[in-house]
Amino acid sequence: MINVCCVYYGDKYKPEYVQKLYNMVKRHLTIPFEFYCFTDHVNLFDLVYGKIHFKSFPRHDMEGWWNKLQLFHPETGLEGVNLYFDLDVVILKNIDCFATHGDDTTFGITNDFGQPTNIYNSSIMKWNNINASSLIWDKYFTDRITWRKVQGDQNVITDLIKNNPIVKPFPDEWTFSYKWFSRTQPRFPKNQWTFEQDMNANVAVFHGNPNPHESEQQWVKDNWK
Repeated sequence: MINVCCVYYGDKYKPEYVQKLYNMVKRHLTIPFEFYCFTDHVNLFDLVYGKIHFKSFPRHDMEGWWNKLQLFHPETGLEGVNLYFDLDVVILKNIDCFATHGDDTTFGITNDFGQPTNIYNSSIMKWNNINASSLIWDKYFTDRITWRKVQGDQNVITDLIKNNPIVKPFPDEWTFSYKWFSRTQPRFPKNQWTFEQDMNANVAVFHGNPNPHESEQQWVKDNWK
């Protein structure tokens, strides 16, 4: 059994993003799982259907992407192995590989796109709070005023976990960027965006804009549902 998690705070996305992520996980994960949506929307359970546990995070004084760091809060109630997906991913094929990556103490995370691989992308993560709470949450919260000066949750997570032996990045071939098809260049300018599908990858990551609902690509429409 594994916990599959997402975070729905604020108004950046419509409820359909939670619904479609749940649907994609249900189609593509064969390992038994419990699905958790951490949210501040009190009526979301009336808008999204399925076997979903709706919970709020322990702290209510954090905004935007900073709430994602509460996944590692020791009082979040996640026991055992957890697998997290950003709401704006598109799952294309079986994702058991993410759930079984490493062992029950491994911190799995995606290498970032269009940047050197010493930076991580937090769109997909696998962890166990038996060690991640002290590794990430405790260190972040102790010095959160300083950390808030860092640009984004994934930069904080990168700085906190780098060089730790429990970190085992997911193989690059499991994911690809919707915008920057290849990781071999620092960044693709917009006039070179081809929005093509990597037929070998399991998940497409939509970091920044555009979002899945804005895509005109048939392969996105066929899978984001």
